[in-house]
Amino acid sequence: MTRRTALGGIAATGAATALGVAASAPASASAPAAFLPADPLLHLLRRATYGPSPSSIAAIRELGAAKWLDRQLDPSSIKDPVADEVVARLPLARLSTAEVRARVSAGSLKQYSWDPMWQLGFAAVARSIWSERQLFEVMVDFWSNHLNVTCPQGDVWDSRIDYDTTIRKHALGRFSDLLKASARHPAMLTYLDNRFSSKAAPNENYGRELLELHTVGLAYTEADVKNAARLLTGLTVDSGTGRYRYDGTIHATGAVRVLSFQNANSTAAGGEKAALALLDYLALHPVTARRIVTKLCVRFVADTPPASLITSLVKVYLDNRSAIGPVLRALFTSAEFAASAGAKTRTPLEDLAATVRTLGYGPARSGVKFLESLYWMARDAGQAPLGWGPPNGYPDVAEAWGSPSGLLVRWNFHLSIAAGWWPDTLVRPANLATGMVGTLPATYGALIETTATRLLGIAPDAKQIAALADFYGKTPASPLKANDPAAGWMYPYLMGMLLNAPSFALR
Repeated sequence: MTRRTALGGIAATGAATALGVAASAPASASAPAAFLPADPLLHLLRRATYGPSPSSIAAIRELGAAKWLDRQLDPSSIKDPVADEVVARLPLARLSTAEVRARVSAGSLKQYSWDPMWQLGFAAVARSIWSERQLFEVMVDFWSNHLNVTCPQGDVWDSRIDYDTTIRKHALGRFSDLLKASARHPAMLTYLDNRFSSKAAPNENYGRELLELHTVGLAYTEADVKNAARLLTGLTVDSGTGRYRYDGTIHATGAVRVLSFQNANSTAAGGEKAALALLDYLALHPVTARRIVTKLCVRFVADTPPASLITSLVKVYLDNRSAIGPVLRALFTSAEFAASAGAKTRTPLEDLAATVRTLGYGPARSGVKFLESLYWMARDAGQAPLGWGPPNGYPDVAEAWGSPSGLLVRWNFHLSIAAGWWPDTLVRPANLATGMVGTLPATYGALIETTATRLLGIAPDAKQIAALADFYGKTPASPLKANDPAAGWMYPYLMGMLLNAPSFALR
């Protein structure tokens, strides 16, 4: 055991002891809202972003909630120089299918290489932490889970990057447009086998997941699946170019019925149009509206969302023909959202991003090793970006992430990142204590209180402050000197213990 791992274990244990409650505890009847500041602006930041950062707190206080939300719902109006510069270091993460294949032809990239997909995962980490378009990035992640195509995954080696571009194009648009774009994308057609589906042998994989996961849920019959699969034949991928194409010669003609959707489907030439009509029908189905709205409420409000909110948002969704912006605006301005503080916990990826964001650390000045390190941290905690294997996407409820081992991984990366151990190239203050709180406070109690307020938005109570001071062998009233270890090499342990607190575990 190294000194680092020994002290890391001490710090993790100290956090649980000092703060008196396990950070893994899900939001429940134990009034978790008491762990959070009673500040509606911080509540909005905790839910609509990957976590408050010093700059986002300053922005929302300057703009107010309404204007801040307006701005986030119009991401093209937001300059994003830091994230753009970091993502530019990952050139393979922005390639189209044609560009990936061109690099293979030129010999600069091996066929079936996962390098572009790895870079896409690293880019997802970078954007979650440093993008100013935070709500947009949260929604890209939401739709990437809802219409999941695992990344990295061998069969989509050439198309998975372009699929991300498609998700990003429609992330704040209409779900009907996103669904049709996904259904005609080589990555989805390959991942769920529709590219191999033909009138001679219809493959039901995509037809089933289209109904069960992407739209109406379990409100279908086996006949619906078979008819959907038949109607979707012909939506395929050109093996020579890797691009989407419609092939009427393999389309199964004949009348189809899926739920209450009916189409004569009488000609092979009209097969694509008929399939798109089905997708529009499904996207605007009231049951789909309820499922999409419920998932949005689970993401932004509570693991078990209020029925009243779901019902009101279904109407917004249908009235706006599946446009997501109006739904999000209504959600974030609802009374149910305002009352939901403490009702969500962070996933591992969100916890990782929130750690760097609340610390205010910048990206390394060059290279991408730091992004790789952050990616592996998320993976070790169970949530590599875009990496969920089954087609249903990562879960977003506290119960799915409440393991002791997962908690320990989070505690360890809190300290590693805060202390600058791993990754060690993030840009952080030369003097952590003064960088976090400004002028060094006069006492240990004041140092603890100001650091907690800086990182968590809320100060510990008197017993917790005393327990944290005791970690240093001091009392809250003990004078703090500039050369004390607590203000120097041991200050990261205070940061780590505070980040291990229940208030930081909550979304």
